[in-house]
Amino acid sequence: MPITIEFTVNNGDQSFKEDSVTFATTEELFEFISPGGGCENMPSDLGEIRMIFLPPEHPNITNPIADNRATLQLGIVLITAPLATIVQVSQEIIDKLGRGELSEAFLAAAHANY
Repeated sequence: MPITIEFTVNNGDQSFKEDSVTFATTEELFEFISPGGGCENMPSDLGEIRMIFLPPEHPNITNPIADNRATLQLGIVLITAPLATIVQVSQEIIDKLGRGELSEAFLAAAHANY
């Protein structure tokens, strides 16, 4: 499931897309937000980081609510995806945070650095 991350910079009342990165899998996404994975190179003046997951290739016929689009906000990180994907990615974020596998830059953006 392809994932696009858009980095938006706020400048006063204006905001503009600074950059975007696309990943083919969630594994690639988590490699990017792990220590040394490239997330540390994000500009410091970001106002929003939007992770956009495409709908699944095959719709969930038995449980269609799983495919409903939803958005989860963690600090300035907004994850927009099918509900089932948000649940899965959220669990992975919690697990990787507990094991110290997320970069300080991502933790700061998600307001999770304590």
